[in-house]
Amino acid sequence: MKALEDKILKEGRVLPGNILKVDCFLNHQIDVSFLLEMGKEICALYKDVPVNKILTIETSGIPIAFAAAQFMNVPVVFAKKNKSGNISDDVYSSKVTSFTRNYSYDAVVSKDYLAPEDQVLVIDDFLAKGNALNGLMDIISQAGATLCGCVIAIEKGFQGGGDELRAKGIRVDSLAIIESMTEHSLEFRK
Repeated sequence: MKALEDKILKEGRVLPGNILKVDCFLNHQIDVSFLLEMGKEICALYKDVPVNKILTIETSGIPIAFAAAQFMNVPVVFAKKNKSGNISDDVYSSKVTSFTRNYSYDAVVSKDYLAPEDQVLVIDDFLAKGNALNGLMDIISQAGATLCGCVIAIEKGFQGGGDELRAKGIRVDSLAIIESMTEHSLEFRK
């Protein structure tokens, strides 16, 4: 998505440790109009796929999933990072290690919200090593549901997670794929 690449170049910053800071429009302050454009793009990518649910993980995946759901007319389910008091013990759970924060947590989804008949599209903000996606796909598998594909706003292609998933036959669509980045330069995959 050329508009996303342009926005990253204009408003994003690369921090030490291969961290791309786009919190000014994607995950701290949200540019709603732009996210709705991303939602339209996701809807167009999956217009011929029988998706009936979107699955994401808190927190930064929620606005993107919400934008896509607006145009796909399906509900959004989000995995919580650790079980809270308002979720029953009847959950699907998967261990996820965050690349950005370098810690592990249990992603949990109530069994009330995923079922074997569900056709699920996974949406997230970033893809580095693929840990969050693998956790969400594990939850889909536990539910006996069908994975339709994965959409990522920004993939760090140089970290290999997306390419590994694609090599396994999993559909991964990234709206922007960064091929390389330093604090002084950023290049997108062509």
